[in-house]
Amino acid sequence: MEQRSPLSDAARTLAEGRAVLGIELGSTRIKAVLVGPDLAPLAQGSHVWENKLVGATWTYSLEDVEAGVQDAVAAVLGDAEVRHGVRPRDLAGLGVSAMMHGYLALDAAGNALVPFRTWRNTSTGPAAALLTEALGVNIPLRWSVSHLVQAVLDDEPHLAHLARLTTLAGYVHGRLTGQHVLGVGDASGMFPIAAGFSADPTLGYDADRVATVDALLAERGHALRLADLLPTPLAAGADAGTLTAEGAAYLDPSGTLQPGAPVAPPEGDAGTGMVATAAVRPRTGNVSVGTSIFAMVVLEQPLARVHPEIDVVTTPAGDPVAMVHCNNGASELGAWAGVFGELASALGSQATADDVFGAFLRAALDGEPDAGGVYAYNQLSGEPVAHLDEGAPLVVRTPGSQLTLANLARAHVYGVFATLSLGLRALADEGVAIDALRAHGGIFRTAGIAQRFCAAAVGAPVSVGQSAGEGGAWGMAVLASLRHAVASGTSATDASGTPDLAAYLDEVVGGAATVVAPDPADVAGYTTYLARYEAGLESVRAAARTLTEPDATTTVAATAATSGRTDA
Repeated sequence: MEQRSPLSDAARTLAEGRAVLGIELGSTRIKAVLVGPDLAPLAQGSHVWENKLVGATWTYSLEDVEAGVQDAVAAVLGDAEVRHGVRPRDLAGLGVSAMMHGYLALDAAGNALVPFRTWRNTSTGPAAALLTEALGVNIPLRWSVSHLVQAVLDDEPHLAHLARLTTLAGYVHGRLTGQHVLGVGDASGMFPIAAGFSADPTLGYDADRVATVDALLAERGHALRLADLLPTPLAAGADAGTLTAEGAAYLDPSGTLQPGAPVAPPEGDAGTGMVATAAVRPRTGNVSVGTSIFAMVVLEQPLARVHPEIDVVTTPAGDPVAMVHCNNGASELGAWAGVFGELASALGSQATADDVFGAFLRAALDGEPDAGGVYAYNQLSGEPVAHLDEGAPLVVRTPGSQLTLANLARAHVYGVFATLSLGLRALADEGVAIDALRAHGGIFRTAGIAQRFCAAAVGAPVSVGQSAGEGGAWGMAVLASLRHAVASGTSATDASGTPDLAAYLDEVVGGAATVVAPDPADVAGYTTYLARYEAGLESVRAAARTLTEPDATTTVAATAATSGRTDA
């Protein structure tokens, strides 16, 4: 009788239902990853999608959300079967993260009342200004409460049927569990959290500020109450429900996946980036680069004043974080690499997209320290940090500049970080200390190059770990593993039942990392570039004013080389 070969460790993990699933809906890819108890990836899958500018709104349809999640899950289950001979039926845990902020307005039955308005929309200026003044903290254009109040100011008819507000991660989590909850990091991008520097912080929304907004809504004839609309914020590891039969069918219409797994609180991509880089302690932070770019710095003390460039959010554990978020990251860099890829193909080259992107990045090393008078503006959309209401990507150069591949490449890499640098100046003015920043995103897969220029841009050492290209799906899998550990009683918690996220990450998130300190020559050249870049932002305003077509429907995507916001 023929004997079957014994299962591998990975196959047993999958067959016995001990794997954990992390999903992240990034700007250009939906990624799914299965990890084992040691958090090593066992299988991966992804789905490519694109945001659309429909009229004046950047959006993804919820039909595309469902189809994309199902495609990514089918891919990861198929990858597990190909690699290990097992298509898992049961999971030890799972979790969903997605791009933060934006506006997902639902009726009492959970149906969307208006198209999903993503973080990229900049049409909420009057509301954000009103809220910032009324609440005494910076409320950015992309925050959910800005979208809500702007809808009130515009007297939108859907408000009569509004029952719930959530983010994209919260929406998918609701489909999986039936729970209207949100990880506190993601919730902190909807409305200010009361968590702070007191000895007994809470994880609820700031009650006084909730009352202020309720009063503003009442003054404008609306009986809406934020407490009825907003999802309940939860710390990492908290009980956020279990996968229902309907949720399992949403993920996997084939019926392979079974219900019952504990589901982690849904988080935003900023939170999963902090987890993936283990940057959740004070004086640490991370930089995430993809379609957008943002820096997160964990604070030791409150900021002294309100800064329009900085919003205060939280880690997935609820600790205050200064966030500098820029709508435009590496998409334009990827687009130029795509042009050179087309040229290479026309010449008969068999180079892949990653080959071309890597060659373009490496060329930047030979550029002049200040990019030789070449300036690259990456604003595909409006950019609040740079005070741009609309985007118009440009490459401009001075008459005496040297237009070489090396200078063009360096200008584009500098351009990825330039707006972030403008925002980080406010933290420097506050005296916020940063010991090191940890970077992740697809741009860092080409070793050492973007990391070197990022260090010059932020003025601090930048480390890149082995998980730099894994992105938020893996970070979400870590949070799902923490939820499983708490649910199974294998993770220590405090008196309130809350696990120590930082200690957990110290234990499970490791691996070698390379650290690059700012190079003085790069810093000097970048400083010159940035000063002229900032002065030249008026050219973007002029181009946006004269060249854009506001009624057009546009689809925007990064190349596979940059592959999304933090999901690369």
